[in-house]
Amino acid sequence: MIRVVLADDHALLRSAFRVLLESEPDLEVVGEASDGEEAVKLVREEGADVVLMDIRMPGVDGLTATRRITRDPALAQVRVVILTTFEVEEYVVEALRAGACGFLGKGAEPAELLQAVRLAAHGEAVLSPIATRGLITRFLARGDTDPAAHAQRLAALTGREREVLAWVGGGLSNDEIAELLEVSPLTVKTHVNRAMTKLGARDRAQLVVIAYETGLVRPGG
Repeated sequence: MIRVVLADDHALLRSAFRVLLESEPDLEVVGEASDGEEAVKLVREEGADVVLMDIRMPGVDGLTATRRITRDPALAQVRVVILTTFEVEEYVVEALRAGACGFLGKGAEPAELLQAVRLAAHGEAVLSPIATRGLITRFLARGDTDPAAHAQRLAALTGREREVLAWVGGGLSNDEIAELLEVSPLTVKTHVNRAMTKLGARDRAQLVVIAYETGLVRPGG
């Protein structure tokens, strides 16, 4: 059973999400929060697996709450999916950097929401390639860069790990990468896990951010 906490200051939206999620036999809503502080408290008390987190809430916002959850070693198993009205916004980038495993537009289809919760619970990134490219293009690719620092960061990776990281940054799944490299999905998963460890990435979503930040993958490339 996947245990979910809903964090949004709109009660009607939380109710709609609850009805949808609890219509599935493998999903259970264990709490609802109207602000970030309440969300963090519920996650700790209820042993949640996934949090659907709005960014803009009164008091403690979703970004701060995401940081509190992802930086708490006792909550290492918890995955945060950001809910947003706009799929491409600077706050979403900051949420990914803070440790969220992905984001979902509030206007997503019911099937998309259900899939996002299940993907998050299994440690996958909830990032569509189109939305990710747009997001990265607008925010991660702008500003100053430090090629030397990025090169040093990537130097810890083997050639194959760097190659796999580039494909992850492009939004490909392990199965798709395995087909391209003509290896098994398990081998790709091993490379992904090793890259995460070496780069200090919490999950696959942070690998996507790192791939763009270091210039390994470029917008439109």
